[in-house]
Amino acid sequence: MAKEKMTGAKAVVRALEAEGVEWVFGMPGGAILPIYDALYDSKKVKHVLVRHEQTGAHAAEGLAHATGKVGVCFGTSGPGATNLVTGIADAYMDSVPMVAITGNVSSALIGSDAFQEADITGITMPITKHNWLVTDVRDLPRILKEAFYIARTGRPGPVLVDIPKDVQNAELEFEYPDRVDIPGYHPPVREEPRLKDAAALIRGSSRPVIYLGGGVRTSGAYEEVAKFAELVGAPVVTTVHGKGSFPETHPRCLGMFGMHGSKFANYTVQESDLIIALGARFDDRVTGKLSTFAPEAKIVHLDVDPAEISKLVTATVPLVGDLKLLLPQLTEETRNAFQTSGRADIAPWWVKVNAWREKHPLRFTAQGEEHIMPQHVIQRIWEKTQGKAFVTTGVGKHQMFAAQYWKTSEPRHFITSGGLGTMGFCLPAAIGVQLARPDALVIGIDGDGSFQMTLQDLGTAVDLNLNIKIFILNNLFLGMVHQWQNLFYDNRLAATPLSDRPDFVKLAEAYGCLGLRARKPSELEDVLDRALAHEGGPVIVDIRTRQDEHVYPMVPAGAPLNDMIEGN
Repeated sequence: MAKEKMTGAKAVVRALEAEGVEWVFGMPGGAILPIYDALYDSKKVKHVLVRHEQTGAHAAEGLAHATGKVGVCFGTSGPGATNLVTGIADAYMDSVPMVAITGNVSSALIGSDAFQEADITGITMPITKHNWLVTDVRDLPRILKEAFYIARTGRPGPVLVDIPKDVQNAELEFEYPDRVDIPGYHPPVREEPRLKDAAALIRGSSRPVIYLGGGVRTSGAYEEVAKFAELVGAPVVTTVHGKGSFPETHPRCLGMFGMHGSKFANYTVQESDLIIALGARFDDRVTGKLSTFAPEAKIVHLDVDPAEISKLVTATVPLVGDLKLLLPQLTEETRNAFQTSGRADIAPWWVKVNAWREKHPLRFTAQGEEHIMPQHVIQRIWEKTQGKAFVTTGVGKHQMFAAQYWKTSEPRHFITSGGLGTMGFCLPAAIGVQLARPDALVIGIDGDGSFQMTLQDLGTAVDLNLNIKIFILNNLFLGMVHQWQNLFYDNRLAATPLSDRPDFVKLAEAYGCLGLRARKPSELEDVLDRALAHEGGPVIVDIRTRQDEHVYPMVPAGAPLNDMIEGN
């Protein structure tokens, strides 16, 4: 690429174009105005004006979740940058590739407590893969190339590039690099994997289980997982980010396990003699009490991030590398082991697993004409759409009901905030998903508390004429906290009841959306049909659900995985 003289601001835009960025989410301010002025002339990069920078970060996450591409968000200095922090932390916990670009006060003012100054690189250092404060405009092309490379390679995650205003206005001879050379950063990690040892464990296991995490999504190794699962023939369990990595409608898939996983999935993990963990990190929400987790199981752990191997659960055989590249090698090694040495009989194991599945299905009690049950709402939407939708959620009881009852059969179709558990994620993520997948059906399942965290960006969704459909499971409570108070704090409901405000139907209409409401079971079917049939902008559906319906099964914090509260 020939060198061209331009400002740092224009160099940012040219870099975005070179990286194939289609959508950027943000809100302008004084310290980032030069970049916005340069963006005005771009024919390739489209900007989405959000009402809050946190929404921009979550929308960038939604786009990245749905496509695997790097999401991009902007923020101005001070509060504009700090408003991005929650979204950046969320992306860091869930391994979402993101580049956040912030403006800062001019270099001469940094450290002087200037108006709207914040040390955003210092603030975000613990929650980014890397970040940069650009002090020389000539470094911008290299830094931006590195930023996108680091965000998407290895274990993906967010990075931040902070650019003082004077650097944006300074001129350089622009040439965008075609490669990067970062000392000390060489993903994927290269080492000789212990494939024969792993295959020997698999061959000898009579009670194996395959555990799929979010790393399957980030690697795109869906076909590789399917071939491996077909060969091994073991039960498959997933985390909330593993949903869709293997079809949940498949008879060998037991769905989500962990704190709110099914009883039969938890029993299967606990009673196994071998756990084959693919792209997973054994977080506390799936293991329960670590010292009691799967006491008889050996562990084959395959992950791209060596820091996750044996961090919480000691791996019998660690396999470090890109799942998409390494899993086919493990599959072939396992096939050879089966052919040359035979394998243990897993038929009795399946008899036991299926008995658990038959005896302990996910279930809820219908309430006749008195109450709408949240589980029933999710089941009916799934049935009406045949499960063919992208689903985003907020965080709370509705999230776990959705994870339990929405059977995800396509990769990247169930999108939620996992590690950080960020309320308000649903609507912004749905915006990002719908922009990335304009022809897809995008459904949000939210709670009344979670929805109110970011509802202001209904305005953004209406401006963009997005056909997203947000179903609010409204129980007039901060539901998950209410559940804990009910079970563990003598039902002392401190600060969890929510008033019946706002009127979500009127709010939807004020923003220019279609607003619908169902208060009783007899109204539900018509409301769902009208919402799903609507074209021409967002739909907000207020569904009044039973207030004290809790999410079961539930493994209490610190309890063994097979010690579950069943509720009613």
